[in-house]
Amino acid sequence: MTMIPLLPEVAQFIARTQGLRIGGKEVETPQSLRVLNPSTGAPLADVARSGAREIDLAVAAATRAFQKGQWTIMGPDTRSRILWRLADLIEERAAIFGQLDALDNGKPFAVARDVDAVWAARHIRYFAGWPDKIEGATIPVNIPDRLNYTRVEPVGVCGLITPWNYPLLMAVWKLAPALAAGNTVVLKPSEETPLSVLYLADIALEAGLPPGVLNVVPGLGSEAGAALAAHHGVSKVGFTGSTQTGRAIVEASAGNLKKVSLELGGKAANIIFADADLARAIPGAFWANFGNNGQSCTAGSRLFVHADVYDTVVAGLIEIAQGLRVGPGMDDPGHDLGPVISERQMEMILGHVDGSQAQGGEVLAGGARAGGEGWFIPPTIIGGVSDDMTIAQKEVFGPVLSVMKFTDDAEVLARANSSIYGLAAGLWSQDVTRVRRMADALQAGTVWVNCWGETDAASPFGGVKQSGYGREMGREAIALYSQTKSVWIA
Repeated sequence: MTMIPLLPEVAQFIARTQGLRIGGKEVETPQSLRVLNPSTGAPLADVARSGAREIDLAVAAATRAFQKGQWTIMGPDTRSRILWRLADLIEERAAIFGQLDALDNGKPFAVARDVDAVWAARHIRYFAGWPDKIEGATIPVNIPDRLNYTRVEPVGVCGLITPWNYPLLMAVWKLAPALAAGNTVVLKPSEETPLSVLYLADIALEAGLPPGVLNVVPGLGSEAGAALAAHHGVSKVGFTGSTQTGRAIVEASAGNLKKVSLELGGKAANIIFADADLARAIPGAFWANFGNNGQSCTAGSRLFVHADVYDTVVAGLIEIAQGLRVGPGMDDPGHDLGPVISERQMEMILGHVDGSQAQGGEVLAGGARAGGEGWFIPPTIIGGVSDDMTIAQKEVFGPVLSVMKFTDDAEVLARANSSIYGLAAGLWSQDVTRVRRMADALQAGTVWVNCWGETDAASPFGGVKQSGYGREMGREAIALYSQTKSVWIA
């Protein structure tokens, strides 16, 4: 096995203990986090570990930066140019970001470089166009001799808590609109994948972001995350992660009634009707679930297939699964899928697979650990799944697909909507009437038709039910990080 050589910048970055990024400086802490390489299970890097004290320092730095107003009152054109420069730097150094995430997360280097980093740059460029378009209104009120107008203002210090499945991209999803709206930020990345976000903080200063506007504080969720969610100096929390943690954040936010937006778990239904174009639907449904190794809240992990095409679809899915290469993210010439994020996650995923068999499911592909080191699971397909089985209800967050048979439109709609989650859903059909009817009736924040996973910085994204509330991206994301003031003049 040949590994891609480390870039000098990456080798230097992981060779030393990385400090927190607070107020434009690197801050050491008494304790550190040991970051592991999921492709080998071996130590990768050491990173400073923040707790309540460090969160206090970071919030204080962000508060000073907000109150000084250097970023908030900066001309919108200047703010836009700094964000645009940050996007340029991400794109110029996409290989560095790609290697950091391939090492840290395990995803294939080419994906981390050409998808995650490039999309992150595009996302920032979209929001770089917003600062001079955030505007209020003049209201024609009924009281004589009064002028009433509104101002759309930043909320203040934003606490952003991001997951490990897309380390750079998920951070940028939240960071870009928060900064475009004029806020300052304390960002806590996942303790399992903090490296690319720390590097992002460094190049943000290089792009011209004033010190204290972006502070990065790696740490455990139970320590740093909890302290950030409860902090009275934070006006807004944006979180992506599990539904259980989302509930805890809502409870913690009650102390000062801070604004909260949540993108939480999912158990997306993906429906293949008998009239679907199977040449598109079969690979589309496969990658709807196995993209990013199934480690996505929008993974189409509940696949409903019409009885008339069930056997054909299952055979096609198995053929794709058996033809894929699974291996380290930094392997040359590369693999289709990397490892799952941790040994704990691997054991949890395999526990779901074993449990599905105990409840009557049949493993049609994969189903066991692959390789002697690292945390690899090949694409796993389970047939014979019923709606009451645990694997059809719980979010697995790994490369496991449950395939279920249906015969009637009304039946499959009811089954698809029976989940407690509602982040995404999809369907494959060439019947326009059915497509419109099902897209309207599916209970999900996003519905994909004859495709899966498409997102754009201009299009809102978020969930319903226990998949959270609030919308990332687009105009709605600016609203998440803004507040409206009404001004009356006699």
